[in-house]
Amino acid sequence: MTVATPAQASIWEPAHAAGLPAYVYDLVGLDAHAAAVREALGDVELYYAVKANPDPELLRALAPHVDGFEVSSGGELAHVRGLFPGVAVALGGPGKTDGELFADVTRLHIESPTELRRLLAPGRPADVLLRVNLDVPIDGASLAMGGGATPFGMDPQGIAECVRLLEKQDVVRLRGVHAHLASGLDAPRLLELAAVVLDYARGLGATEINLGGGMAVSYADPEALFDWRSYGEGLARLRRPGEVLRIEPGRALTVYCGRYVTRVIDVKRVHGELFAVVAGGTHHLRTPATKGHDQPLAGRGRVAGEPVTIVGQLCTPKDVLARDVPVRLEVGDVIEFAMAGAYAWNISHHDFLMHPKPAFHYIREAV
Repeated sequence: MTVATPAQASIWEPAHAAGLPAYVYDLVGLDAHAAAVREALGDVELYYAVKANPDPELLRALAPHVDGFEVSSGGELAHVRGLFPGVAVALGGPGKTDGELFADVTRLHIESPTELRRLLAPGRPADVLLRVNLDVPIDGASLAMGGGATPFGMDPQGIAECVRLLEKQDVVRLRGVHAHLASGLDAPRLLELAAVVLDYARGLGATEINLGGGMAVSYADPEALFDWRSYGEGLARLRRPGEVLRIEPGRALTVYCGRYVTRVIDVKRVHGELFAVVAGGTHHLRTPATKGHDQPLAGRGRVAGEPVTIVGQLCTPKDVLARDVPVRLEVGDVIEFAMAGAYAWNISHHDFLMHPKPAFHYIREAV
C-alpha cells in the first residue's frame, strides 16, 4: 500500500523558505493510498469523515475512491455540497440544530430520543440510522467515544425508545444502526468491536450498519500502518448476505499526505536544555499539543545532534511540536513535520496572537 512516510526525502526547496510556514499536501500519494484502501475493502462502503481535514483539494482527490462523505455540522454539509452537489452524505454528531436535523442528506445519524422526536414533529421524510453506544470494554483506544457513559449515541434503552417511536409512523424511515465507539484501534480490535455491533444490530433486524472509523495511526512509529487488507477481509467474513456495511475513516486516510514545513528562527539553551524556535507553531498544528505526542520530522539526510525541543512562537509553554529530537538545527534551517494531513490546521487556534496564517501548496504530479 502506498503512503507518504517520514523516511521519504524532502518535498520543499530551501530557496522557498521565505514562503514558510506552509502546509504541503501530496495529492498523488493521497490518490494512491485511497485507491489501495478502496481495493482492500471490497464492497464495504467507504465514507470519508470530513472533520479530519476538509481541504477542498484533498476532498477532490478522495472523491473518486469513496462512496460518500460523513459530516458533523451544517457548515461541513454546505462545504461538501458546494464541491459535490449530488454526492451521498451522512450527517451525524450530537446537538444538531434544526437546520442540521432537517437537512437534505442521504443518511441522518440520530443521537437521542429527543432528537428523534424533534425530527418526527413536522412529518418530514428522512432516512435515519440510530447511533448506539454499547457498554463494552474498549482496550487500547486513543479516544473512547462509546463503551460506557459518554455524550455520544444512545444506550440500548435509548435505542429501544427510538424504535418504538419509529414504529408509530412511516415517514421517517429506520435504515439501520451507526456505531463509532473508539479511535486508535488496530484491525483485530476493530473487527472484535464490529462483531459485537453486528450482533446487536441483527437483534434489531437492521441490515445497514455503519461501523464508524477509528483506525489506528501511530505518530511514534509512522511506518506502522493500519492493516486495511486484513480489516477488509475480516469484514467480508463477518457480513451476512443482504447486509450493507459502511465505515467512515478520517485520519487514517489523509494524515500521511500532509506536511507542515517551517524554518528555524532561533536556537538557544535555557537551564541546560536546547530549544529551537520555529516560525508558526501549534496555532497552525495543534495535534501534538492536544494529543501529547511529538510530531515526527520528515526528510532524509539530517545530521544527528544533541537532543533539541522544537517549539513555536506562542506565549505559552504548551507550544511544543516535538521534544528531545536528536538532530542538529541551526537558524535558517527548513524543517518538515510529517503526518500533518489530518486534525492539524483545521483544529488549530488560528488567531491566537494573530500571527500570519500558513500558505498551502499541493503536489499534483509524481516527482
